[in-house]
Amino acid sequence: MKIREILNTTKHRPWKVPTENWKFYQEWNNAIFLHYQVELTELEKFVPQELEIDLFKGKPWISIVAFTMEKIRPKNLPSFSPISDFDEINIRTYVKSNNKTGVYFLSIEGGKSLSCKIAKSISELSYRFSNIKRTDERYQSQNSEFNDKLNIEFKIGNELNEKAELDKWLTERYALFQDTDDSINEFEIHHLEWPINEIDIQKLELNYPRFEKLINERPSKIHYSKGVKVLAWGKIKKKKTGYNTV
Repeated sequence: MKIREILNTTKHRPWKVPTENWKFYQEWNNAIFLHYQVELTELEKFVPQELEIDLFKGKPWISIVAFTMEKIRPKNLPSFSPISDFDEINIRTYVKSNNKTGVYFLSIEGGKSLSCKIAKSISELSYRFSNIKRTDERYQSQNSEFNDKLNIEFKIGNELNEKAELDKWLTERYALFQDTDDSINEFEIHHLEWPINEIDIQKLELNYPRFEKLINERPSKIHYSKGVKVLAWGKIKKKKTGYNTV
């Protein structure tokens, strides 16, 4: 699907697409979602007070999302595979700010060191390098600095004909919020609705010591998606003096 068609497909969005020109194109492909219902008091330790934790029927959730980033590039420039394509794992929760529902990253890892450095420099997202390998039925990651480990063996099932309310709540998010030392950055994104498949997790090993009270080897819900094509806008920095687009 062409970019213009993606921009013109908006019925699934909770608010309008930004009127400004988008700045980055990227693809989030072959994504595995491990979702966890968690305790609010424990999650609050990791989320800045400027953001409101979003709840589904009174309960907060976090998700581990393991996927492959591909073809990321600025508008009007081509992608460069050695930098633009890399595996990524993020641990995210669901938040609200400025009348928008979005995600907040507790952790974000990339499988190429240079790609992580460039992404961190441009976006201010806290990318860090991890040794990530994947095949069609396995996804592995190891980070010796934090002693983080993820090992998933899986088989992809059928695509869902109908999504439950929770399926959409966990996946259809069109804003990203991230904190820095002096601001909360907001990113607008747009893509078509996630296609979701069933997935059979045949083996799951994980160890994230910092989040041991939030995640374990028994996720509350799991998804797989072949992916989406994504448009992203420039970050908006929220400071005491207001908003400044960068």
